[in-house]
Amino acid sequence: MKKYRFQLLSLFGAVILLTSCGNNNGNNKSRGALNSSAAEKVYVAPGEHDEFYAFMSGGYSGNLTVYGLPSGRMFKEIPVFSQFPTSGYGYSEETKPMLETSHGFLPWDDSHHPDISQTNGELDGRWIFINGNNTPRIARISLTTFETEEIIEIPNSAGNHSSSFVTENSEYVVAGTRFSVPIPQRDMPINEYKGNFQGALSFISVDPKHGHMDIKFQIIMPGFNYDLSHPGRGKSHGWFFFTTYNTEEANSLQEVNSSQNDKDFIAAINWKIVEEYVNQGGGTKVPANYVHNVYDETTHMATSTMKKEVLTVNPLDIPGAVFFLPTPKSPHGCDVDPSGQYIIGNGKLSADLTVHSFDNMIAAIEGKKFDGEAYGIPILKFEDVLAGTVKSGGLGPLHTEFDGKGNAYTTFFISSEVVKWKLGTWEVIDRKPTYYSVGHLMIPGGNSRKPFGKYLVALNKITKDRYLPVGPEMEHSAQIYDISGEKMELLYDFPTHGEPHYAAGIPAELLAPKSKKIYRLDENKHPYAVTSPDQARVERKGKEVHIYMSTIRSHFTPDNIEGVKVGDKVYFHITNHEQDFDVPHGFAMIGQNTSELLIMPGQTKSSLWEPKKVGVWPFYCTDFCSGLHQEMQGYVRVSPANSDIELSWSLGGD
Repeated sequence: MKKYRFQLLSLFGAVILLTSCGNNNGNNKSRGALNSSAAEKVYVAPGEHDEFYAFMSGGYSGNLTVYGLPSGRMFKEIPVFSQFPTSGYGYSEETKPMLETSHGFLPWDDSHHPDISQTNGELDGRWIFINGNNTPRIARISLTTFETEEIIEIPNSAGNHSSSFVTENSEYVVAGTRFSVPIPQRDMPINEYKGNFQGALSFISVDPKHGHMDIKFQIIMPGFNYDLSHPGRGKSHGWFFFTTYNTEEANSLQEVNSSQNDKDFIAAINWKIVEEYVNQGGGTKVPANYVHNVYDETTHMATSTMKKEVLTVNPLDIPGAVFFLPTPKSPHGCDVDPSGQYIIGNGKLSADLTVHSFDNMIAAIEGKKFDGEAYGIPILKFEDVLAGTVKSGGLGPLHTEFDGKGNAYTTFFISSEVVKWKLGTWEVIDRKPTYYSVGHLMIPGGNSRKPFGKYLVALNKITKDRYLPVGPEMEHSAQIYDISGEKMELLYDFPTHGEPHYAAGIPAELLAPKSKKIYRLDENKHPYAVTSPDQARVERKGKEVHIYMSTIRSHFTPDNIEGVKVGDKVYFHITNHEQDFDVPHGFAMIGQNTSELLIMPGQTKSSLWEPKKVGVWPFYCTDFCSGLHQEMQGYVRVSPANSDIELSWSLGGD
């Protein structure tokens, strides 16, 4: 077995080397050439709109980016887990609370897997969820404002990777731990990992009206690595499936030590049974500090709440709740077809794709066809749950999506290709190269009961010679394929920001009509809002100075302020009085150690400035708003700390 493993790893390394070295720095210009018909398929004429929105995780950017398909144009970067100076997210007083955690203020995370809310297994376009992988969190983003509305921290977890996937009516979004840890956390030897570390699978309820999240329960599992997940749908609705690796429970050199077993598991979770158990009073509440952050669209402010306990569930207390499906070999992707019948486990070290049958699984459970147990959890017999095998698909299978026409598409990282195969017959229909080392792929709606099987986007990990070089590191490359016919056709590739892992796509017609254009000024409930210019004022409260300011093309009210002193904390509370779409105003103050503000029409935002020097200091609008944008400015006079100059303010010499 060891000989086979090292031969396979050596082969993978050789292929990676060939991929890395098999370029010519762009000298062969014909390599990336596409025919004119492909170009026509991605062309969106000036003033015309794309067919689909594509939401791509930013990976180590901590954010979410929005692209159009088929054009590949980037429309927006949505700040989620990272401070974002472009808009002031995480810098403004209103949004700082969004980045609070039990570890303190954390202005970064590693965002991986977005998933769009669903109703009856179909995309409904209300919200999109995404995970923070590093400091375990789940965020909910509104798809009317394209702004982050909520972030909840996940206790008892580490490496929040197998998330954030939603059930078919958005009852739950899950957060599964990649790294098992001591639960509760404690000081203990790392080499005592086996049998002492555990993994938490968190089921977070989603309010059907407002989307507000709450950790309903956590299932405390054996100390494996829980890698990726997907919900059952259709006939398998009520189940959730998680791939595992490191069933060896190794704690060091996992490259070798966690790839010993021929098979790891897909954990099948009957969340309906667990939910009923919990609703009847089951489970154990345990102490846990975690932060819940919520942004209120009417007050334009976020609040942070520290939670003190979480409900945990031992699967052994609920017969029929959890089963293990043996799956070769170090499975990564875990994907469920639109019917809910087939569960695909993509073993990273397997040349074949394993497809389990939900019907077979249920029959095996009912027939008690077990092949032992792991920590008391039954292991189903591999042959009894197997639906079929896709033979010799490629090297390094990772992820699978579906077109709704009975076909599946799987990425192969090592052989750098997307392979199309037939559900039920398991035959390979087509394969196309990717450039290079593809990870996830995305078909709009491909993670639902209703895929929109027109385009496929491959999210590649290595760019190399695809674009003009910009130093040692390149933006990652996404490639769009036409999958409307029997054979896939590469149409276009385009750079993406950060390190996209997964993506989610949705028809534009489901989102665009309800996209918010302005915040109504008469509905602004911000406690520091200035809804008319005559409310503008400056007030002192001890060492704090509060400036209530309005903006409109092309001036601030007030624009001259005196009586501020060195050592003051100066809060600018700025309301944008525009009620016209796409007319934000910016605000920046010299010497400010935060960032600018970008204030949407009808919105209020606040910024803190702590003057350190005596002088007369300008502020200005950072967003080009009119022909007289350059004239949109003002001054703050800063006097010595012991000055007796009274506060005063003016506009136009008043």
